[in-house]
Amino acid sequence: MGSSRQGGKAAPAGAPAADLEALQKLRIVIRAAQRHSLWIEKQCGVNGAQLWIMQELADTPHLRVGQITARLAIAQTTTSNLLEGLVRKGYVVKTRDPDDARVVKLALSDAGATLLAAAPKPARGLLPEALAKLDEADLANLNAGLQGLLESIEVLDEGFGLQPMPFTM
Repeated sequence: MGSSRQGGKAAPAGAPAADLEALQKLRIVIRAAQRHSLWIEKQCGVNGAQLWIMQELADTPHLRVGQITARLAIAQTTTSNLLEGLVRKGYVVKTRDPDDARVVKLALSDAGATLLAAAPKPARGLLPEALAKLDEADLANLNAGLQGLLESIEVLDEGFGLQPMPFTM
């Protein structure tokens, strides 16, 4: 006695079953990331993905769109749309490569650098920074567990993996 069964798994009395405990932890992670993203937008007027782009440009000026796309692990059209908003607001400037006019390079403007310096940290976002802090073994275990979770979902659009979290859409 003394244990409850939920989701086919036994749990000590008063403790959630392992599947519900994992669900609660996912909720905490997602809501923490959501709160951070909303705070960024309220404080600076750009969304979390745009602030991440600005941090990448501060760290490595003159990146190309494709390089930013790879660093954020999102679709190139999404990167282009996020960048257009930053260019319109005057935070990012585009320049043509003098050796190849087809190549557009990007850099923070002075206004962009000022905004980034005053922005909430971490500028890359709560989840990317937290994941980067995990050691290789923990990250491998997390990836394996998430892959198992994804495999148990019947209707899944893997294209979602190339989109930023839609906290402020």
